[in-house]
Amino acid sequence: MQWVQSEDGSYTAYSAEYDEHYHSTKDGALNESFKKHVEPAFALHPTKNHLKIIDICFGLGLNTLATLYYRDTYFPKTTLELYSPELNGELVTSLINFPYPEIFAPYLNVITDLAISGRYEDERTHITVEITDARRAMRELEGKWDVCYQDAFSPSANPLLWTQEYFADVARLMADEGVVTTYSIALATRLALYKNGFTLYLNAGEGYRQATVASRRELESFEKVDMEHKIACNPSAEPLRDENLAL
Repeated sequence: MQWVQSEDGSYTAYSAEYDEHYHSTKDGALNESFKKHVEPAFALHPTKNHLKIIDICFGLGLNTLATLYYRDTYFPKTTLELYSPELNGELVTSLINFPYPEIFAPYLNVITDLAISGRYEDERTHITVEITDARRAMRELEGKWDVCYQDAFSPSANPLLWTQEYFADVARLMADEGVVTTYSIALATRLALYKNGFTLYLNAGEGYRQATVASRRELESFEKVDMEHKIACNPSAEPLRDENLAL
């Protein structure tokens, strides 16, 4: 694994297997975690006492650590339950030596526990990292969850985690107020979510490229994407489907 410094000074890594970085080097690894996942998650659940989050996939752990930091800074009374599937067990074990941003110094014990046992727990936090295929994990996971960080490698590199059938499993797990956050603004991704009953919203702001938030509830704080108009303008567009992939 090759560590790579991104534009905000934080580090990400390059995967030779997928020929992609784990985060946007342009937006910055840490900035991307906050702006595209963590901040929308908490903004859309400001009064939630217990927040249940699925982090697809664990990767370098930045989304999970950013969630802990943001909770402790702005929502200290909120308890957290995080579940994250990750296919690369060797990567998780190696994270003890990863050059994390200084703001994560208080959470290095969390990374150590996750790297060794895949679990961390205290009175306000329960984290499970399962070394498994995320498709199977989403089929087998139970309960209702508040947030899904859809942060897999891109649809072109890892299409199995972006199909209409995959998002059907995600939709099954989402509570009525649940939201899906993702960096992808691809029409195929949005169609896969839309066909599973999600309304799509634009996540845009200063200092990062546009992203997507999806929910079955109305979100007044985000600009709605007019999917019917996009479909009319792109009549041949289709979501990724399992049947068209080599499963």
